[in-house]
Amino acid sequence: MGIFRYFFVGLFFLFSISSALGQTKLNKGNVPDRANPFGNDSSEAKKSKGFDKLASIDMYIKYKKSVDTTIVDTTLTIQKTYRFNYLQKDNFGLMPFANIGQSYNSLTLNIASNTADPLFGARGRHFNYYEIQDMDYYEVPTPWTRLIYKTAFEQGQLLDAFFTVNLSNQFNFSIAYKGLRSLGNYQNALTSSGNFRVTSNFKSKSKRYRAYAHIVMQDLLNNENGGLTDDDVINFESGDEEYADRSVFDPNLESGENILVGKRFYLNHEYDIVKQVDSIKRNVLTLVNSISFEDKFYQFYQTDSATNDFFGDSFTNSINDKVTLENFKTSLGVNFNNNLLGDLTVGINYNNINYGYDSVVLFPSEVIPNRIKTDYFGLEASYNKTIGKFAVSGIGGLNLSEEFVGSFISGRAQVRLLDDINFQVGINISSRLPNYNYLLYQSDYVNYNWYNFDAFNNINTQQFNIGIQSDKWFNADLDISNIDNYTYFNLEPSSNNAVIIKPKQFTQPLQYLRLKIEKEFRFGNFALDNTIMYQNVISDEDVLNVPTLISRNTFYYSNQIFKKAMTLQTGITFNYFTKYNMNGYDQLLAEFYVQNDTEIGGFPRLDFFINAKVRQTRIFLKAEHFNSSFTGYNYFSAPNHPFRDFTVRFGLVWDFFL
Repeated sequence: MGIFRYFFVGLFFLFSISSALGQTKLNKGNVPDRANPFGNDSSEAKKSKGFDKLASIDMYIKYKKSVDTTIVDTTLTIQKTYRFNYLQKDNFGLMPFANIGQSYNSLTLNIASNTADPLFGARGRHFNYYEIQDMDYYEVPTPWTRLIYKTAFEQGQLLDAFFTVNLSNQFNFSIAYKGLRSLGNYQNALTSSGNFRVTSNFKSKSKRYRAYAHIVMQDLLNNENGGLTDDDVINFESGDEEYADRSVFDPNLESGENILVGKRFYLNHEYDIVKQVDSIKRNVLTLVNSISFEDKFYQFYQTDSATNDFFGDSFTNSINDKVTLENFKTSLGVNFNNNLLGDLTVGINYNNINYGYDSVVLFPSEVIPNRIKTDYFGLEASYNKTIGKFAVSGIGGLNLSEEFVGSFISGRAQVRLLDDINFQVGINISSRLPNYNYLLYQSDYVNYNWYNFDAFNNINTQQFNIGIQSDKWFNADLDISNIDNYTYFNLEPSSNNAVIIKPKQFTQPLQYLRLKIEKEFRFGNFALDNTIMYQNVISDEDVLNVPTLISRNTFYYSNQIFKKAMTLQTGITFNYFTKYNMNGYDQLLAEFYVQNDTEIGGFPRLDFFINAKVRQTRIFLKAEHFNSSFTGYNYFSAPNHPFRDFTVRFGLVWDFFL
C-alpha cells in the first residue's frame, strides 16, 4: 500500500527529531525531560534523585476540537475490554462479520443528525473510516508512543502505531498508522486496510491565535464472497465435522472485491480580536475559520460476471464500478464569549460538491446521468452556557440552496441534581437529502443503475431524548424518534434468484423508541457489568427492522497481585439479541438492505477473557465465542453470512513515555 511509504518516512523523521529533543525542557511548570513510569496511574509522580519534579499522567492530554479535554488513560477497566477491537471503541449494538475488518450489521439505529448534507455511499465500509469528528489532538510534556497489536484470523495481524511530541510549548505534532491484513477462514474473505493520520495544533505565546490541522489518508479493501450459498447454509447449520474447515464452502462470489479510498486535509484556526484581560470577567470576540477538502472513491471489481449471475445481468464480462466524491467546504464566523450571555458562534459556510461517474448510462426509456455537481452557501451557529450545575448547548445549520435543501438543529440541557446524579434532555431535528448512492448510482450490472435526485424527498427526523447518569444507581438513555420519508435499500423479487437491491422511500411516518440501561454491581473483587437495550418500531410496513432486546452481561474478577505489580482481570461476557428479520448485506453497494424472509438471532455468544496490566502495558487474551460448538450452528451476522467460530486471540496496548 502506498500509505506505508508516507508512514515510515514520517516515523523516521519523528524519531529523529524526538531524539534531538530528548533533552529539551518543556516549559510546563518545571517539568524536565523525563516522565514518571506511571506504575500506579497516579497523577502524583514519584520523585527521583536529581529531579525536582517529574511529568505526571495528568499532563498528557488529548481532546477533540468540539469537546472537553481528557487525560490520557492507562488504567485497566472493563470498558477497555469492550474497546479493544478493530474499531477501538465500544461496539455494543454492532454485529461483526466473520473476518476482522469486514463490515458490521447494525442492531440499533441513531437517527440524530448534525449535518444538512447527504453522505457518501458505501456506508458498510465506513465503520473504520476516520471522519473529522473522530480526530484527536494532543498536548504532552514529553514524547509519547502507543502501540496496539491484535492477532487476526489465519494469516495477518492488526497494528496501530501512534507517536506524539510537543516540539515546543506552542506546537504539538502526532503521527499514526493503523494497518490490518487478515486472510479469514472462508474463501475470498481477505481484508486489508490502512489509516494514516497526522495531526498538529499550535497556539501563539499570547494564546491569541490557535490552529488545529490534520491530514488523513485511508484505504479499506475487502475481498467479497457474497456469503454462503443456500445449500451451504444448510450444511453449516448441520454442524457436520466435514464442514469444520470453513474453506471447503463454495461462496457466491469468487472474485468480488471492493475498496474505499479517501484523503482529507483539514484546518481550523481562530484569532481573538478582543482578548480577555480580566481574570474574573470574560469578554472575548474571536474570528473563526475552517477549511476542509476531502477526495474519496468507492470501487467494486469482479472478473467472473460472465459465468456468475449473482447480481443479475451485466453489460460487460468484467465489472469495474467506480464512484468519486470531491467535497470542499470552508466556513467563516465569529465567536462571542461572555460571562453573562455565554458562548455564541455564528458563521457562514461554502460547500462545493462533485459526485459521480465518468460517463452516462443509456437505456431505451431512460438516461442515467453521470454527475451531481453543485455549490452553495449555508449558515451555522452554536451556543453554550453554564450556570452553576446547569448547562445548555445547541448547534444548528441551514443550506441556502434550492437543490440541496437541508437543515438541522440540536439542543441539550443538563443539570447535576445531586453529587452523583446527572440529568439531561435533548432534541434533534433535521432535514436532508438521502445519501448520494440513493440519488445516483451506476454499475456494469443492469439492475444497479438509477437516478432519484428529483424523485426522492428530504428525510425529516425529530428525536427527543432523556438521559440519567449515576455511578451509584444506573445510567439510562431513552430516545423517541419520528421519521418521515425514511429511505432504505430493499431486496427486490427476481425470477432467476439474483440479488437485486433498489433504493426505496417510505412516505408514511415511522416511530422508533430506544431505551438503554447500564449498571454494574460489585461484590468485593467481583463485578457484574450489564448493558441492556429495548427497541420498538411502529410502522405500517416492515422497513426498519431491529431486535426487540439486545443484552451484554459481563461477570469478572479484578485484583492487584504480585505486591500490586500486576492488575489482573478475568471473566466471561454474554452477548445476546432476540430474533428478527436482520438486514442483508450487498457487497456491490457495500450497503445493508431490508429483507423480511429470514429471521436471525436468539443465539448466545460467550467470550472468556484474561486481561493484565504491568506498568504501562495492557495484555488482552480472549477465547471468543467458545460456546459455538455446543449451542447450535445457527449464528449469523447477516443472511448467508455466518458469524465467527470459536477462536483464541491475543493483543496488547503498550505505552512509552520518554
